[in-house]
Amino acid sequence: MKLTKNLNILVLDRGNTLVKIALFQQHNILIVRRFNTLSGNELNLLLDEFEQEFTVNIKHSIISSVVNNQKDLYSILKHRTQLIEFNDNILLPIKNHYRTPETLGKDRIAAVVGASSLYPGNDLLIIDAGTCITFDFINANKEYFGGAISPGINLRFKSLHNFTGNLPLIQPIVKTNLIGDSTENSILSGVINGIREEVDGIINRYKSSFPGLKVIFTGGDIKYFDKYLKNNIFAVDNLVLKGLKDILHYNVKK
Repeated sequence: MKLTKNLNILVLDRGNTLVKIALFQQHNILIVRRFNTLSGNELNLLLDEFEQEFTVNIKHSIISSVVNNQKDLYSILKHRTQLIEFNDNILLPIKNHYRTPETLGKDRIAAVVGASSLYPGNDLLIIDAGTCITFDFINANKEYFGGAISPGINLRFKSLHNFTGNLPLIQPIVKTNLIGDSTENSILSGVINGIREEVDGIINRYKSSFPGLKVIFTGGDIKYFDKYLKNNIFAVDNLVLKGLKDILHYNVKK
């Protein structure tokens, strides 16, 4: 199917914490909205709002969801657009060598696709800092091999609080001292400084095997890393949404 010049598409990413929606015109983001929850009725109103505000007809859509019970959102998009369902049979513009592709998070593969589109011809390590911190490697030939999953910042704070008797639940801050002079500051130092060292260490191990590696960083917790890592990184906003857009385009073209 040939893509029209001003193809308007809706991309919906239902993650562990937020629902993110973006309206694209061809490859350009017109608007991004974030919600804690989103019902079918709310999505319907949002589509009306987008179409009126930008004077567009949303032709195609794609959903990526880590939650199985999203039938109302699927129903709305199937009714109002040509929905591309992101399932195990979807066509991808990369080669996927993951041994258990049926267990691979859709957000991880979308981030990899988005990064490989933005930085073609490079070995890439994509780090997404959100509820979890994920590491994903794709080589210059667009061959994806996998990576790692680690607890994110807030998960680490919650685990210290939930699985001990007296440690408080605290909120992360960006600037953290190495030496904690209170229990709260000691937790901050252990989690924030520890996770930065962890990320730097993993980057260094990848770089020892792939000297020309580019490191792409994205996710809601990027502010805790982008100015504090020893390694150079490329910060990219909305990488998962951009990857979903690229996957949709690839399937519509087919």
